[in-house]
Amino acid sequence: MDRFNAVFEQVGDWWIGFVEELPGANAQGRSLDDVRENLREAVQLILEANRELARRESTGKTVLREELVVPSA
Repeated sequence: MDRFNAVFEQVGDWWIGFVEELPGANAQGRSLDDVRENLREAVQLILEANRELARRESTGKTVLREELVVPSA
């Protein structure tokens, strides 16, 4: 399970959120629960898209894929 730091801010009647470690992972929602769920979905979509792009770019090349575990600081 990947873990990230999410930051949430209330702006008027809306909540906005972003992930510190993942540029482009942003979301909004009417409630804190909504923005949390929307942000989880945004992160999943970004990770899936990045993996797909990396696979396409390495097609026909000799590559090694392996899990990389980075301990928390």
